[in-house]
Amino acid sequence: MAYRCHLLASVIIVQLSAVANAADLAVKARPPADQPFFLVVDNRATVSWMPSGTTPGQFSAGPNGTVNSTTAKQVYAFTHFDAWAYGTNFVNIMMLKSGHNDPASPCINAGVTINFTAGYCAGATEFYGLFRSTFGWNQIFNTNAFSAGPLHNVSFEIGADAETANIFLAPAKRQAVAGLQFAFDLPYKGYFNVAPLVSWEFSNHNAFTQCGTAFAGGQIAGASCNATGNIRYRPTWAVEANYYMDLGFLPPSLQFFSISGRAGWYGTKGDSNGLPALSGTGRFSTASAVEFNSEPIRLTFDASKAAMGPKYSHLVDVWVAYRYWQNKFGLDHNAAPGVCTIAATGQSTNSCTEKTVYSGITVKF
Repeated sequence: MAYRCHLLASVIIVQLSAVANAADLAVKARPPADQPFFLVVDNRATVSWMPSGTTPGQFSAGPNGTVNSTTAKQVYAFTHFDAWAYGTNFVNIMMLKSGHNDPASPCINAGVTINFTAGYCAGATEFYGLFRSTFGWNQIFNTNAFSAGPLHNVSFEIGADAETANIFLAPAKRQAVAGLQFAFDLPYKGYFNVAPLVSWEFSNHNAFTQCGTAFAGGQIAGASCNATGNIRYRPTWAVEANYYMDLGFLPPSLQFFSISGRAGWYGTKGDSNGLPALSGTGRFSTASAVEFNSEPIRLTFDASKAAMGPKYSHLVDVWVAYRYWQNKFGLDHNAAPGVCTIAATGQSTNSCTEKTVYSGITVKF
């Protein structure tokens, strides 16, 4: 009886061992789990304050002839970035709320209604959105041939911009871009990207040039006014660049700071009003100019890392930046009478150049 018990126990142990070994082999034979489609997903919300923003053509004149074109702007933004096997996607959607020096319709300027009577209108609200997508050549062609020295990758890039605001102008910008991006590595986990592009603002709207309004240069559609106020510009060139770098050279106790920035140059796209016959020359010209839109530097303090440790890095960022935007929306700051300059005198309204320091808080979620 004892022998039979030992034999039975031995059989059970062998069977259990066989089951365990089979299970172990099954685990080892199981294929590895698939990687997620998105390798990186980063969503952020930002609230910022811009004390000296501008909107072309919006200004107030003082009794002594001085011109004030600046207006405070509250800026609310949502930013999305993701990386997948073949490239990246970036989306930025902003809402900008202006002060009364940049009034909403029916005012055509600060304190002036469409009937040229005194009026007090709420500050304008503007929505601006853009996306950019890249497709890396190293990934597409399964090679490292497009990485050399600091050059990290070369990519195809496509994107689009859209804008609208509740001012009398009623802009409705629609812009597409396409070209290449060259990505370079910088020290301290940094990067520098530069993209030569073709840019086409294929649709916009300008109520001031619409046939039937008091502002149009006449009533000949396509020559002295736009039948619907809609404008189509010609394709042009563009160059966009951006960078980021941690200030890793600081002592460990101060490694909470980083710098970043961006710049965009956009070539001339035709007459700003879509009416070449009215372009004129000199200070009376309404031809577009090269647009330079930049935030040359932003200094960011990683508040969550400083307060709660590296695990919470960039969960909450506090930052200060400088913004410089020359020939805003392609309007020539030295010409464009009635917008960038006062038509009668040629005096600059200072509304087609934006120069301001601004700051904000960004939260990752």
